[in-house]
Amino acid sequence: MENPFRCFKTSPEIIRLTVMIYIQYPLSLRQVDYLVFERAIDICYETVRYWWNLFGPIFAAEIHKRLVHSRSYSNWRWHLDEVFVRINGEEDLNAWMMLQGHAVAYRRYSKDYITSEEQAEAETRGIWSGEFTVLWLWRRGERLK
Repeated sequence: MENPFRCFKTSPEIIRLTVMIYIQYPLSLRQVDYLVFERAIDICYETVRYWWNLFGPIFAAEIHKRLVHSRSYSNWRWHLDEVFVRINGEEDLNAWMMLQGHAVAYRRYSKDYITSEEQAEAETRGIWSGEFTVLWLWRRGERLK
């Protein structure tokens, strides 16, 4: 089979990313264009449409092959790895979210952000400024009255 990307200046990774964003999320062509522009990729929304029409069936066939193959395994599981993001190479986004009180440290997988969360709770920032019950206590039935 010939390489379907051979006539394009844009790298196959960028094309695949753009098409998969359009497939995976309920976004318009312009919204996908904006999302990839945020990643310093300057394309037109019509390019997204063209790539979708050209490469969408190819990617769908690849996904279908993987799904059919993965169904043969009864113990197939997925998990979410911890995401670590730095802003301008300096600050950890997760730690910043905890310090501002916009997120809760998920203790089951990592103990890294518990001190940031406790500091935000002590200073009553974000979700800690009002009444709030963390998810694991809420699931045990310890809800606000």
